[in-house]
Amino acid sequence: SLGSVTTVCADKTGTLTKGEASVTDIIESERFTKKEILTLAASAEKGSEHPLGEAIANKAKEEDLSLLNSKDFQAIAGYGIEATISSKKILLGNLRLMEERKVVLNGLSDRAEHLSNEGKTPMFLAVEGEAAGIIAVADTLKENSKEAVEVLHRMGLEVVMLTGDNQRTAKAIAHQIGIDRVLAEVLPEMKAEEIKRLQAE
Repeated sequence: SLGSVTTVCADKTGTLTKGEASVTDIIESERFTKKEILTLAASAEKGSEHPLGEAIANKAKEEDLSLLNSKDFQAIAGYGIEATISSKKILLGNLRLMEERKVVLNGLSDRAEHLSNEGKTPMFLAVEGEAAGIIAVADTLKENSKEAVEVLHRMGLEVVMLTGDNQRTAKAIAHQIGIDRVLAEVLPEMKAEEIKRLQAE
């Protein structure tokens, strides 16, 4: 049945990209320094197995920061994480998480938009319901991704990229490797549904 395939759908993280994210930017606010933002984020991410969490933990290790004790860690699939550090409620995640929890963004959303346009994934850090800063993480493309997409195109196939990333970040990455179509902001449990929708077309 592979002979009749017209569209190839690729997940982004770990498929088109190396899945080895690294921290590219830390945006501070009036109330928190870059060091404090990274310390809180890495302390909250201590229990996480997510590549973005790993990138933050590695950056803190690089800078030799002492992490704080965190408790009540909870991963919110497709959105981010929450934890309690020094009896303060910490949220670390995407804009959707901040909006859902009604976090005061202190003008940081413009900075996040700018980072997304550069193909980075911005994560907001919120402390007690107020945005403290942004940590941007980028995942690097695999060496052969662009070439693989070109080969599929030469075979007359449409290539679709599927990702939980926001639209801007996803489009910036898709543009780098010549992908036709992007399905962004897809929660993990919705990925199979998106495939069914493509099949229905």
